[in-house]
Amino acid sequence: MTESPEKQNEKYLLQQISDALTALHEKKPLVHHITNDVTVNDCANITLAIGGSPVMAPSIDESAEMAACADALVLNIGTLDKRSIESMIHAAKAANELSVPVILDPVGVGATALRTESARKLIESAKFAVVRGNASEIMILAGECAGIKGVDSSESGMEALGAAIKLSKNLACTVAVTGAVDIIVSGDKAVFIKNGTPMLSRVTGTGCMCTSLIGAFCGSVDDFFIGASAGIMSMGIAGQVARDMLKDGEGTGTFRIRLFDSISNLTPQTLMEMGDVSYEK
Repeated sequence: MTESPEKQNEKYLLQQISDALTALHEKKPLVHHITNDVTVNDCANITLAIGGSPVMAPSIDESAEMAACADALVLNIGTLDKRSIESMIHAAKAANELSVPVILDPVGVGATALRTESARKLIESAKFAVVRGNASEIMILAGECAGIKGVDSSESGMEALGAAIKLSKNLACTVAVTGAVDIIVSGDKAVFIKNGTPMLSRVTGTGCMCTSLIGAFCGSVDDFFIGASAGIMSMGIAGQVARDMLKDGEGTGTFRIRLFDSISNLTPQTLMEMGDVSYEK
C-alpha cells in the first residue's frame, strides 16, 4: 500500500532532523548565551551534552564581539534589567550583520511591563531566526490576549497556533510553541511534535534548556525550521527516556540528572525511531 504524501513528508522531516544531529556532532557549534541567571548553568551543560560549545558572555563590553564569532546567539529574558537588554541588542545586531542565527526566548513576557517592553524592543531592533515560548508568551507577542502566571502559561499550545502563524509571518522567522504538543511554524507551514512528558514541566529551566538546544541546532544547519524542530524533539525524546529510566522512589531530582544523560546519549537513529511528528493537529 502506497504511503500518503503526508506520511512521506513526515518521514522526510524525521530524516532531516536526524541529519541535523549528525551535523551538530560534526560542527560542535559555539553557542553564545545571554540568558537566565536561574538556569545559566543548565543551559551551558545541555549545550555541552548535545555536542555544542557554550559561552556565556552577558557583559555589554563584550557581548557584540562574542556574538560575532559564535555560530548562534541565544537571548533569554528570564532575569533581566535595562543593561542586560542593551547588551542583548548589541549582540543581536552584531550577529545579524554576520548572518549568525539569533534565537529569542521571551520568558514571562506579559507578566510585567519591563518584560513586555524589553521583548518588543528586541524584536524592533534585530532579526530573529527562531522565537520559542509557551502558548501565552507567543500569543502576547502576536498581540493577542492571554493569561500568564509568573513565567508560566495559562493557555494550551493549540490555542496559540493562529498566533504562532501570525507572529511567524510578521517577523519572517520560525516560531515554536512548546507545550503538551509542540508546534513549530514557518509562514503557513506548521508541524506538531508529540514527544515529551509532563515531568519536564516539573523541573525548572527545561524551557530555557530547550532554547539552548535550538541554538545548537540552528548553529549547525541552514534551515532554522529544522533546527527548531530538532531542538524541541531532542528535549521531548530525552524527557521520555529519562522518565522511563526512573525507579521506585526516584523523582524530579533524579529525572533532571537522567535528562542530561539522555541528551548526551542521543543519536540520529533514536530521533528517527522515537520521533513523533505530524503535519496534522
